[in-house]
Amino acid sequence: MRYFNDLPAMHKESLFYHQPKMITKFTDKKSLSYSLGPILYMPATRLDIADLIIKNKFKALITLVICLEDAVGDLEVEIAEDLLIEHMKKIDSAVQDGLLTQESTPLIFVRVRSVEQMSSIAGRLGDAVKSLVGFVFPKFSSENAESYLAGLRLINEQSGSILYGMPILESPHVLYKERRLDELLCLKEIVDQYNDLVLNIRIGATDLCGLYGLRRDNETTVYEISIINELITDVVNIFSREPGGYVVSGPVWEHFSSNDRILKPQLREKPFHDHLGSEGLLLRKELIRKDFDGLIQETLLDKANGLVGKTIIHPSHLLPVQALHVVSKEEYMDALAIVTQATGEKGVFKSEFQNKMNEIKPHLNWAQKVLIKSDIYGVYNEDSTFIDLLSEPVYT
Repeated sequence: MRYFNDLPAMHKESLFYHQPKMITKFTDKKSLSYSLGPILYMPATRLDIADLIIKNKFKALITLVICLEDAVGDLEVEIAEDLLIEHMKKIDSAVQDGLLTQESTPLIFVRVRSVEQMSSIAGRLGDAVKSLVGFVFPKFSSENAESYLAGLRLINEQSGSILYGMPILESPHVLYKERRLDELLCLKEIVDQYNDLVLNIRIGATDLCGLYGLRRDNETTVYEISIINELITDVVNIFSREPGGYVVSGPVWEHFSSNDRILKPQLREKPFHDHLGSEGLLLRKELIRKDFDGLIQETLLDKANGLVGKTIIHPSHLLPVQALHVVSKEEYMDALAIVTQATGEKGVFKSEFQNKMNEIKPHLNWAQKVLIKSDIYGVYNEDSTFIDLLSEPVYT
C-alpha cells in the first residue's frame, strides 16, 4: 500500500514535497511498525469485507483489523470464524489472480479471542494465511503473553511466512496502580524475547475505562481522563525507551456523529479560511458536525506524547488521522539537518526556518523517527497542510 495513492499525480505534486513510499508486510519491521496509521476495526460478521477490499470501497484504507473478539457476540463466534476464513480466502484468491496488487491490498490483521483460536484460524486458512500481516492480542497480560507470542512463533515456523503480533494493553493489572509497574515491566521482559514479532503496542482505552464505568464524550480527549492518561504515560515510558523502543499506538476515538455541544469547537477558523476561503469555512463546519475536531485534537495529543497511529471504528476517520501523520516541511528539514550534521563537529545550529535552535544530541532520536515517517506518510510542501488533504474530492 501507499498512502494517498488515489490522489491524481498533479495533486500529489502540489501537496507533497516528498511523496509517500510503498509499504507491504515485507517492509523492514521498524518502518512497518510506523506505517499502520489509523487502523480500522470491522467485526468478522460483516458480510462484505472481502468485496469492499477488492473493489477499493474505502480509498483511504491502509490497515484493517478483522475482529473476532469484542465486536462479535459470544453466540456469533462460530459464524464469525467461518466468515473470516471465507473473507481471507477470497482476498487471497484476488491477490493470486491479480485483482489485488501490492498497492491495493490493505495490511490485514485478525483480532482473536485466545491462543487456541489464533492457531485454529491459521490452520484453517492454509496458504491464505500469507495474506495476513498478523494477529492482535486482546487483554494482553503476564498470564497469557508468553502463550500468545510462542503460539505466533510456531505459526510463523509452520507457515513459512512472517506474521506479526500486536498486544493490546487493556487488562486490570496494567491499570490498577498497585500492580501496574510490575505488570508493565514483566510484559516488557516477555515482549523483548519476541522483539522480531511484535509490531506495535496498543492501548485499549474503551476496556480500561469500562473497568471504572467511564466513557468519554465527544468533547473529551482520552488525555483528559486522568486514570488513562496516567497509564499512557507509563506505557510510553517503559515500552518506547531507546534504543530498541516499540511504537505505541493511540487509543480509539469512538465518536462519529455530533450531539449538542457544551464547549466551543476545537478548530480555529483562520487556518481554514486562509487556505481555502469560504470553502475552508464550510469544510471546518462539516468536520465539527462529524466530531472530527475532537478526533483531530486527540490525534495531535497522541503525536505530542510520542504515539503513532490510532485505532478507529469508522472509515470517515481514516483520512483525518492520516493527514495529521504527514510530516511538515519544517519538521522534515530540521530532522534531515540534525541527522546529516550528527558527525560530532558541532552540537547546536540554527534551524533553516530561523525560528528555533536544533540541538543534535537531544533531538537525534526525534529526527530519526521523523525521517522514517516522512518516507511512509510523505512531507507536505511548505504551503500545504492537512486542510488541503481533507478537501480533496477523491476522499470527500
